[in-house]
Amino acid sequence: MKYSIVFPGQGSQSLGMMDDLNQNFSIVSEIFQEASDAVSVDLWKIVNENQEALNLTENTQPIMLAAGYATFKVLSEETSLSPISMAGHSLGEYTALVASSSMNFFDAIRLVRKRGELMQAAVPSGTGSMAAILGLEDDLITEECNKASQKGVVEAVNFNSPGQVVIAGEKEAVAYACELLKEAGAKRALVLPVSVPSHCSLMKEAANEYKESVNKIEFGMSDLKVIHNVDADYSNTSEEIKSKLVKQLYKPVLWTSSVIKMKKFGAEKLIEVGPGKVLAGLTRRIDKSLSASAIIDVNALKSTIKDISNA
Repeated sequence: MKYSIVFPGQGSQSLGMMDDLNQNFSIVSEIFQEASDAVSVDLWKIVNENQEALNLTENTQPIMLAAGYATFKVLSEETSLSPISMAGHSLGEYTALVASSSMNFFDAIRLVRKRGELMQAAVPSGTGSMAAILGLEDDLITEECNKASQKGVVEAVNFNSPGQVVIAGEKEAVAYACELLKEAGAKRALVLPVSVPSHCSLMKEAANEYKESVNKIEFGMSDLKVIHNVDADYSNTSEEIKSKLVKQLYKPVLWTSSVIKMKKFGAEKLIEVGPGKVLAGLTRRIDKSLSASAIIDVNALKSTIKDISNA
């Protein structure tokens, strides 16, 4: 069986989320120690003790990267891996780049911490918003957002699966877009509990500043194809990787297209590596012929290893 590995992004974090794997594999605490040293913050303590700090974008990003990479290291130590491609949702793209050996873990942790700080600073607290729109066609959502933009910036930013799209922008404009979308037939329009309107044009200024940090990092080209969010395609040069990571800050996440691309490469299964099982759930909505599993604890790890070794 051919498979791709995918990594979750922000929103999949929860208090105590790595406890089971940490109790069974020492590599988890080693990786969290390295990540904590990189940013001079005790990230493991936050994961286990402080929900508020865990949800701060500048902490969530390095924590989710460390969690996804630690889970990947556990998996790769327990079985021989041969994925045909990798991808990650938003922040998870960085985990995919580290796991594919396209970038160094220590560098990546420092980079995503900076990314989180710039995103947090880009829009004054309480002025941005994001909402999940369920049950409408992508084009219709884009159309209604254009109408609502008379109230301010509002754009479709995460194309997660058919019938599930996230919009982002200025609070008033997002609220107005939610009203219009409900009138247009959306099953639900749920405002999300986030402090930063990610992947929309409000992040353009942050992206300009972020470019300087990205350009200081050394990227390598892996034999493994990493599918990027901005165009649902892989890069051919390290300069292309840098450019796509900067654009990713203010451009939509094309997750549906990314999953379809992995299937085109031959994937029959997607393995979600890291906390939560959001991407495994989306996979089934995108293409029912793809199977999906999520490694959230030791039992899930064992069954995934069994699947891989029977492949």
